[in-house]
Amino acid sequence: MSLLDTVAERDSWRCWVCDESVDPDMSVNDPRGPSVDSRTADRKAKVAERLAHRGCNTRKGAVPVVIAWPGHLFVVEPAPLITVAGRLERKGGREMVARCPTQHDARKAAEWLLDRFSRLVPGLPVTAEITAGGGQFLVTLAAGRH
Repeated sequence: MSLLDTVAERDSWRCWVCDESVDPDMSVNDPRGPSVDSRTADRKAKVAERLAHRGCNTRKGAVPVVIAWPGHLFVVEPAPLITVAGRLERKGGREMVARCPTQHDARKAAEWLLDRFSRLVPGLPVTAEITAGGGQFLVTLAAGRH
């Protein structure tokens, strides 16, 4: 089995940058085709290679990677998720990642974050906590040290 196949199977054929599916039958020369990103944003990351669309992989070489928060979530001051993922992976602990106006919005954000982090940092157990305070709801992610 090739490195591409091994990495793609582990990552469930999803691009780690945009979180969209990668077509295994697409040409590796096509921007939507599969590629192995052998250098993530953090040199100390536990997973050295990640699956990415060829276009996402190429584009991230020119600009810092930003994991976009989806537009359907109502969050204020969302944290940069690549930075949060790196710190949680290295140090464990807790990171406040967003403020939401309602508990429902915070719950939706927490659900999305747990799902996204399961692919963004595979193997890192992450939990989400919602705390009420000051008329808003804070979403915090926590990870234990390994």
